Amino acid sequence: MPSPMSTALLNTDLPFPARRGKVRDVYDLGDSLLIIATDRISAFDCIMPNGIPDKGKILSSLSLFWFDKVGELGVPIHVIGADIDAYPPMLRSFKDQLVGRSMLVKKASVIPIECVARGYLAGSGWKEYQKSRTVCGIALPPGLRQCDKLPEPIFTPATKEESGHDINISFDEAAQRIGRPLASRLREMTLRIYTWAAAYAAERGVIIADTKFEFGILPDEKVILIDEILTPDSSRFWPADRYEPGHDQPSFDKQFVRNWLESQPWNKTPPAPPLPDDVVEGTRNRYIEAYELLTGARWDA
Repeated sequence: MPSPMSTALLNTDLPFPARRGKVRDVYDLGDSLLIIATDRISAFDCIMPNGIPDKGKILSSLSLFWFDKVGELGVPIHVIGADIDAYPPMLRSFKDQLVGRSMLVKKASVIPIECVARGYLAGSGWKEYQKSRTVCGIALPPGLRQCDKLPEPIFTPATKEESGHDINISFDEAAQRIGRPLASRLREMTLRIYTWAAAYAAERGVIIADTKFEFGILPDEKVILIDEILTPDSSRFWPADRYEPGHDQPSFDKQFVRNWLESQPWNKTPPAPPLPDDVVEGTRNRYIEAYELLTGARWDA
């Protein structure tokens, strides 16, 4: 079996205007966008020098699974299609970079707010709660423990930063930035999708502790769901059979990578240290397990 380090797709190279994020390469095709999920992985806002084989394919497949599901909820989505044989002819010679990890999507103006839904008290929410008994300005009951389930899911928006961490803000600040009617609509859509998805995942042994969505506006002013949704990169997924509030939970996401990095003599600025093979394999296995539990399908890359 070849080393996992040799099989990750870290970069794509198509002759179209591109914007490259931490994981995704987005190509402008004129009347649509092509999104390709690479196998890059980031932690502490640094892209690791080596990737996780098949990660981009797992993320794309899981996102497409969820997009199909939320379409049934009546939530408009940006996906046009993911069948590369139906892509514009100019893309067909790049099949090796597209298969299993790409989608053609509608162009939309991105709303500059990260829409976060939280059902459990973890991460930055737990840190804020310890100081003020609030999360993004929302008052919570006293006595909650780390990773406790909240009385009801809450909407905790954040800024979208080009570099560095997104910054948690209150709903009122989000409303000031984008207008209260739009902020209210995003809150309703975010909580509706999260509540449905959390119930669906719970039946399959996965707790979605929190997740973030992005929305865009089409030229006709319709608000649509964009980017990726409900993946290990955009959510906290916990195994339900190991859930025990009061401390950090085992997870199906890149926390495994963060934990290894925390044990290294690294100051969390580039360049990051290469991930060893066992961390690469362990992370890949966690992503695959999440995919299989949530979709009910066997991963067969």
